[in-house]
Amino acid sequence: MADDERKRLEDEKKRKQAETDRKRAEVRARLEEASKAKKAKKGFMTPDRKKKLRLLLRKKAAEELKKEQERKAAERRRIIEERCGKPKNVDDASEAELQTICSAYWNRVYALEGDKFDLERQIRLKEFEIADLNSQVNDLRGKFMKPTLKKVSKYENKFAKLQKKAAEFNFRNQLKQVKKKEFTLEEEDKEPKKSEKAEWQTKK
Repeated sequence: MADDERKRLEDEKKRKQAETDRKRAEVRARLEEASKAKKAKKGFMTPDRKKKLRLLLRKKAAEELKKEQERKAAERRRIIEERCGKPKNVDDASEAELQTICSAYWNRVYALEGDKFDLERQIRLKEFEIADLNSQVNDLRGKFMKPTLKKVSKYENKFAKLQKKAAEFNFRNQLKQVKKKEFTLEEEDKEPKKSEKAEWQTKK
C-alpha cells in the first residue's frame, strides 16, 4: 500500500510538472510570435518605400495647389466680369458706339460711387453704435477707461528748463547795473558828519 501511494504521488508530481512545462512553452511561443510580428511590422516601411511615399505626397500636394490656383483664377475672372462686365470692342466701334459705351461706363461708375458712399455711411454708423455700446457696457461694469496720454520726452522737458534758465540769465544781464560806490558817496555827502556842528549849535 505504501508503494502504491508513493507511486501515485510521483505520478501526480510528474503530471503537474508536465502541465507547467506545457504552459511555459505556450507562453514562450506566444512571445516569440509577438516579437516576430513586431519586427515584421517595424520593417514594413523600408527607405525605398518611404522615398516613394514622400514623392507621391509631394505630387499630390502640387496637384492640389494647382487646382486651388485655377479655382481662384476662375473665381476672380467671374467676379470681374460680374462687376465690370465683359470688355467692349472699341477698336472697330464708331463714334456713336464709343459715346454709348462711355455713357454706360459713366452711369455704372456713378452708381458704384453712390453705393460706396452709402456703405461708408453705414460703416460709420455701425462704428458709432459699437463705441456707444462699449461705453455703456463699461459703465455697467464700473470699469474705468484710461484715457490715452500723449507721450512726452524727458529730453524735451530738460531742454525747456535749460531754455528758461538761459532766458532768466539773459534778463539779468540786460538789467542796468548801478554803481554802488557812487551811490554811497552821494548818500555820504547828503548826510551830515558827526564831527561838524549844526548851525543852531554855533549860534549863541
